[in-house]
Amino acid sequence: MTNIDTIKALYRTFREKDYPAFVDICDPKLEWIQNTGFPGGKTHFGAGNVIEDVFKSFNHDWQDWRFDIEEYLDAGDTIIVIGAYTGRHRTSHKTLHSPAAHMYDLANGKVRRFRQFTDTKLIWDAMA
Repeated sequence: MTNIDTIKALYRTFREKDYPAFVDICDPKLEWIQNTGFPGGKTHFGAGNVIEDVFKSFNHDWQDWRFDIEEYLDAGDTIIVIGAYTGRHRTSHKTLHSPAAHMYDLANGKVRRFRQFTDTKLIWDAMA
């Protein structure tokens, strides 16, 4: 399996909420870095913490939260994914479209680190 195949499988786990498969794809020392200013944004350690503190909170706060992928860029052990966040906030009922880039560093076929780059103001505007 190539590194891009691994990241495509990772996004499948997000869509399908297949948390055991997410854990299998990630290195035990996973570092998940969300933008400062992103709702709940900080560095999370370990796949279990990412599932609880990131994915499940999106499901709680957002209806139809997703990341629409436009392009994968292969930089060897780093994969960059270009796309946009979309969704509707459950309280404000406003929709969101925020372009973003995700960077994944892989080691031995496992996701070791995630870094997020997005315009957090667009997300906060949708929440207000």
